[in-house]
Amino acid sequence: MSTGRARAKKKVSVDHSPDNLPLRSSGRQVRRKAAEAPEEEEEASEKKYRKCEKAGCTATCPVCFASAAERCAKNGYTSRWYHLSCGEHFCNECFDHYYRSHKDGYEKYTAWKRIWTSNGKSEPSLKAFMADQQLPYWVQCTKPACGKWRQLTKEIQLTSQIAKTYRCGMKLNNSTKVEGSDPCSMPEDLRVAEVSDHWWYSMLILPPLLKDSVAAPLLSAYYPDCVGMSPSCTSTHRLTGESSVIKMEHLKTPPTIPGMNKYFQPFYQPNECGKALCVRPDVMELDELYEFPEYSRDPTMYLALRNLVLALWYSNCKEPLTPQKCTHHIIVRGLVRIRCVRETERILHFMTRKGLINTGVLSINPDQPLLPKDYHNKSVIVVGAGPAGLAAARQLQNFGIKVLLLEAKDRIGGRVWDDKSFQGVVVGRGAQIVNGCVNNPVALMCEQMGMKMHKIGERCDLIQEGGRITDPTIDKRMDFHFNSILDVVSDWRKDKNQHQDVPLGDKIQEIYKVFIQESGIQFNELEEKVLQFHISNLEYACGSNLHEVSARSWDHNEFFAQFAGDHTLLNSGYSAIIEKLAEGLDIRLKVPVRTIDYSGEEVQVTATDGTAWRAQKVLVTVPLAILQKGAIQFSPALSEKKMKAINSLGAGVIEKIALQFPYRFWDSKIQGADYFGHVPPTSTKRGLFSVFYDMDPQRKCSILMSVVTGDAVATIKNLDDKQVLQRCMTVLRELFKEQEVPDPIKYFVTRWNKDPWIQMAYSFIKTGGSGEAYDILAEDIQGKIFFAGEATNRHFPQTVTGAYLSGVREASKIAAF
Repeated sequence: MSTGRARAKKKVSVDHSPDNLPLRSSGRQVRRKAAEAPEEEEEASEKKYRKCEKAGCTATCPVCFASAAERCAKNGYTSRWYHLSCGEHFCNECFDHYYRSHKDGYEKYTAWKRIWTSNGKSEPSLKAFMADQQLPYWVQCTKPACGKWRQLTKEIQLTSQIAKTYRCGMKLNNSTKVEGSDPCSMPEDLRVAEVSDHWWYSMLILPPLLKDSVAAPLLSAYYPDCVGMSPSCTSTHRLTGESSVIKMEHLKTPPTIPGMNKYFQPFYQPNECGKALCVRPDVMELDELYEFPEYSRDPTMYLALRNLVLALWYSNCKEPLTPQKCTHHIIVRGLVRIRCVRETERILHFMTRKGLINTGVLSINPDQPLLPKDYHNKSVIVVGAGPAGLAAARQLQNFGIKVLLLEAKDRIGGRVWDDKSFQGVVVGRGAQIVNGCVNNPVALMCEQMGMKMHKIGERCDLIQEGGRITDPTIDKRMDFHFNSILDVVSDWRKDKNQHQDVPLGDKIQEIYKVFIQESGIQFNELEEKVLQFHISNLEYACGSNLHEVSARSWDHNEFFAQFAGDHTLLNSGYSAIIEKLAEGLDIRLKVPVRTIDYSGEEVQVTATDGTAWRAQKVLVTVPLAILQKGAIQFSPALSEKKMKAINSLGAGVIEKIALQFPYRFWDSKIQGADYFGHVPPTSTKRGLFSVFYDMDPQRKCSILMSVVTGDAVATIKNLDDKQVLQRCMTVLRELFKEQEVPDPIKYFVTRWNKDPWIQMAYSFIKTGGSGEAYDILAEDIQGKIFFAGEATNRHFPQTVTGAYLSGVREASKIAAF
């Protein structure tokens, strides 16, 4: 008996236009033919066509894309259609061609399966093989007036270069155009329009797995198909027989991309400890799930595109990353590539708004903002031009939103203030050190600007008054004991019956006395002094005398992943970054804000001279101390909850002194160390010039900088600069008693606590407070008033990085409202 396939209509190339779809015989026509034709002809006619059996598939007349088997059904009859998407099917004959061991394609399938199983985790099904190896590629015409999608012939392998340069009609073997009529005038395949519909994606059988993703080198420890990449590519091959855990144990340095900054590590590696601003490449974050709920069931496509975007950004953070720059790196077979390209724009805009990419000191053409027009219909006033205010304003202006900054002082920068009058070296009156550079946005901005960061060495000799260098074993022993005391504090606060907070200084003294009584250990005079040095170091970190600091919450932020890696000194100072952030922004200096009235539809901001401005949103970035003093009046008044949070935080004060000498008298004793410590002679002198930093990494200029912390801040408060200098020189001459210490030729002493618009260094949690105060302070009011600054960043308080990130955070919130 002849088969239906033998009687099938002549096979044609894929064309889904209505005029070219094969017509189905109606039941009436079949019955009429049955009276006239032999029985086998009736059976053949009934077998002529078969629908896709996938429920909901809209393809009434599927066409086999594979054309692998000699007897491929093409657009004719097959006993079963295998569904990959609503526009992509393969016939049972082509299935057999690869799946049956006696068929020609079997060896190709099994070879692919071996590679897939050795590298991947998902099932190496024949459908996965067809999607990964046999589906044709789709490419978009790069001609601006066209932009149509075209299906490439089966033998053509799509590359990033082809995707970047393709134009309709291009012959890809020699990259020349076909002569004759304009190829762009040819209509686009009707299947392309369906790809954007939600139902189309829901009918996709397998998620897209990118080939040769730029992210591959950074994700070598993961199963490729768990992070959106194809296991069949050489770029994703894992070492045979070696698990990801074992691989990571042998990995001495984190994976990277050639030319990428060593501080850029955007992805967590398996079994890695917490690291700030890292994402898991195999899991969607909560805010991503909230923004893209359609990927909650299967996040593979989102992860593939998000990981690609992050890798591209960190490969070149000096230029804005646009959807167009991402498109040609999306290499995946099938119609799903169209979906991927279109989704990339959404994902890119989300990641830009969140400050994950396209951030830092990027200069954006005002005519080409980073976010679409939907975001532009806002006006924002930022109060305060410190790191937080400038970060927010830079982000918002880059988004395409109108921003005005009002600054009370006659300069920008806030607590960032560099002195450039010292010969050959920039000295920060405020911040100048970066604590932990891995993924730190300061490191990103340094990369964007080509700024150098000097790694601060770990060596810090402790010098006693009299000139003797303390035995390092004594320093290590007392450091161990001090950290043991802090461990006991940590255990104490875990006691659920312990509800009453106490000052950290009191708790340390209590634990210390119990330890001495129970252990019978007696520290000698030098060891007691070294212990005082370590206490002063903690007061430096907290910005306050420990008797003001909460024992329960003093290190609250350590419960969150912190910045890892090197601690560095910014050779050019933070002001270089601040000035770059401020470029092109509308900043009004010497404009102290007196009132912020948000009772109406718009917010009115009034300066002390009576000048008023109106905007839809206002971002307040003034220091905590200014909010505590009530320098700005809010109407309506701030809630009791917010005021309680504001007052539960302390406004810590650190002062600095910098001295330039005629020569480097300390070199022979310090022997190349970046800093040295001063062992206090008594507890009453603790914090008075406890550490001295060598401010010139090149060891050419002769500049030292020291700090005044804890109770010592009050000691120098009523001294004039010359008296402070004399005390500092007395200490230095004690530390270097064996030699002559020259008088400085230049110096400065900071007075942050007397600056009317700052009055502090950084925040800490007072006794009775908690880390929640940072979050409460960061809460917006009615979607009109927003708050940023280091004292609003629970994860990274007390730092320029924390202030900067709070500005980025609020810019994202304002843009989304």
